[in-house]
Amino acid sequence: MTAERLQKVLAGAGVASRRKAEEIVAAGRVRVNGAIVTEMGVKVDPRRDRIEVDGRAIAAEKFVTVILNKPRSVVSTVRDPEGRPTVAELVRDVGARMFPVGRLDWATSGALLMTNDGDLAFSLTHPKFGVEKTYHVKLQGTIGEEVLDAWRKGVRLDDGAVTRPAQAVFRVEASEGGSWIQITIKEGRNRQIRRMAEASGVVVTKLKRISFAGISIEGVPIGTYRELTEKELARLKRDHLNPARQDTVRQKRRARKET
Repeated sequence: MTAERLQKVLAGAGVASRRKAEEIVAAGRVRVNGAIVTEMGVKVDPRRDRIEVDGRAIAAEKFVTVILNKPRSVVSTVRDPEGRPTVAELVRDVGARMFPVGRLDWATSGALLMTNDGDLAFSLTHPKFGVEKTYHVKLQGTIGEEVLDAWRKGVRLDDGAVTRPAQAVFRVEASEGGSWIQITIKEGRNRQIRRMAEASGVVVTKLKRISFAGISIEGVPIGTYRELTEKELARLKRDHLNPARQDTVRQKRRARKET
């Protein structure tokens, strides 16, 4: 784990909000490796440094990553000012402060990774790394091959941006009143699948993400989650957190903090 600002570590450990943590530091109530720290911006590694608040050591949070099968009508945030159900409520028994890796919109269900590993989350959501996302999409009516061809080549969206070619698009099945399509993309534009459909003159009636970064929701009932296996975590870190990418992740996160 890379070093982080002391107040952020305190907030992450559940000591207080980040603003309140700054007040606790300024009051001289925090020791790092036995020395009182009162300056803002001091960086620490909670897995190596001993951090105490009022003489009581705080424990480093264990990294946990789960795959959640998100229901529709649940927002992909930790808390919602409108009081709607959140994904955080579905993983509250994990025993760690979990946050979603990217988002699924309110009306979309399916695979959503949740973790407390900030470096892993950042690398999985950064556009540069092109993480694969696979969806089942129900489109209204009978869909012609020209729509699928357009998605394979790239579609110009309402803001003028052109999507990358879909890695795979094929007909899953036809059903009364609609056609089911499977599509794999390597982008994460806001409401991308729905906007691609709108640009092609078709309507999405159901949308479900069945896998994210190769992690499938197969066998995970809607509204529940499972913890990733050691093999799955090792693959994610190998593919998305190798040393070169770790350096990129740290540089991007540092630049974002400084702006």
